[in-house]
Amino acid sequence: MRGAVIHAPGDVRFEELDDPRIVQPTDAIIRTVVTCVCGSDLWPYRGAEPVGEPHPMGHEYVGVVEEVGAEVTSVRPGQFVIGSFATSDNTCENCRNGYQSNCVRREFMSTCQAEYVRIPNAQGTLVATPEHPAEELLPSLLTLSDVMGTGWYAARAAEVRPGSTALVVGDGAVGLCGVIAARELGAERIIAMSRHEPRQKLALEFGATDLVTERGDEGIARVKELTRGVGVDSALECVGTPEAMRQAVRATRPGGNVGFVGVPHDVTIDGQELFFSHVGLRGGPAPVRDYLPDLIQRVLDGRIDPGKVFDFTLPLDQVAEGYKAMDERRAIKTLLRP
Repeated sequence: MRGAVIHAPGDVRFEELDDPRIVQPTDAIIRTVVTCVCGSDLWPYRGAEPVGEPHPMGHEYVGVVEEVGAEVTSVRPGQFVIGSFATSDNTCENCRNGYQSNCVRREFMSTCQAEYVRIPNAQGTLVATPEHPAEELLPSLLTLSDVMGTGWYAARAAEVRPGSTALVVGDGAVGLCGVIAARELGAERIIAMSRHEPRQKLALEFGATDLVTERGDEGIARVKELTRGVGVDSALECVGTPEAMRQAVRATRPGGNVGFVGVPHDVTIDGQELFFSHVGLRGGPAPVRDYLPDLIQRVLDGRIDPGKVFDFTLPLDQVAEGYKAMDERRAIKTLLRP
């Protein structure tokens, strides 16, 4: 088979790879139907994370089951399935507590920009749809593997409630999906921080009520101005930079909550400031598997359409151009079709 391999910052190639095979009886092999480039893939692409030896890329996927291990009974060959970027057995104590992304048998997916993928812990990771979905639903279903599930977790971690005010820091795919999540969870006012017109339009379409273009202290002041000087009830931090975290924490009211899902890079928390702010903080890798059944149904029912975050589509063999387009902010998110 063929798949994407990163060799160095800025150097992604489409190469021949070994076909995946069943290694453990809990594995499954899927044929990729669609996959994509994630914003977090840009960290090594931009040199912000070490690349080391050349290695495959990709952690978002939907596909058709080709083969299952002897212990996999939850899905069968021929079914269309969606799984999380973090695999889980869905039975351990952490899984039962709703944190499958911290399963004791967790493995992070990292080979999904390819024609076929081995899924560890398939029994607890994969969720089959009732039937093969229509073509137009594929982008939205693909977002459930990561960005929509991660945006959902950001809203849940920030304790978005009906009638509340939410702030979304970050206008990438996760932030835009966070707008959807805040709307679905009942936020009355959703403030999206964005400077980019296409992303602003999509944020408004997804349910944002206000846009803030300012950054830093000016951005915090603008959010406070919009909330009568109090701050928001919930902030969704969807970037992972020090500035984004600072904006989220300082724009949240005393007693409010921040859900942070951007993978932190050089982020530090001032303990004194946090202590006296009375702001709650929760984050981490999203327990996507916990949300999949609900989110799949919302997509199938037409209630949410997060697939609109894909504004650039390429054949999988042009994956390098997909990375380049996102790096240059010519695309919010790139969809790849084998």
